Amino acid sequence: MLLSGEEIKKNLGKNIIIEPYRESQLNPNSYNLRLSNELLVYDCDTLDMKANNPVKHLIIPESGLLLEANKLYLGRTLEYTKTDQFVPMLEGRSSVGRLGLFIHVTAGFGDVGFSGYWTLEMFCIHPIVIYPNVEICQIYYHTIQGDYTKYDSGKYQNNTGVQPSMLYKDFLKE
Repeated sequence: MLLSGEEIKKNLGKNIIIEPYRESQLNPNSYNLRLSNELLVYDCDTLDMKANNPVKHLIIPESGLLLEANKLYLGRTLEYTKTDQFVPMLEGRSSVGRLGLFIHVTAGFGDVGFSGYWTLEMFCIHPIVIYPNVEICQIYYHTIQGDYTKYDSGKYQNNTGVQPSMLYKDFLKE
């Protein structure tokens, strides 16, 4: 089951943490999250799954930043979220997608127990100017049935900023 906006509000401070929280961002069955002013872009033409690929940091000025088409940008939510007893799910806002900017195109479902900022995979099909603090995506909360173990990853849990891929750490386990 998907939580309604009113259920999200009832669970704030208990099983759902959203900081900062603004009532105006609450929807009938989701909450809008905003884009921080930080971005990462990979600083090489070819990415290697087994490598900690180099990245370049960008700041989105208040006047906006032009994104290039067909290039992957990594952003993050302005809001910190923490979830217990629910499964969070992130989707780009349809108004943003209709401009050809696709947000968080993989791993839309988070894990019960996740805490941190959401790293947003951002890809545009034609150049677009973006701005910090724009409501860029929506978080939904699903109920979970049965026993579960809370998410406790050494890769992305309790992050404080934009996270590039850490897939290379999986290869170190072998």
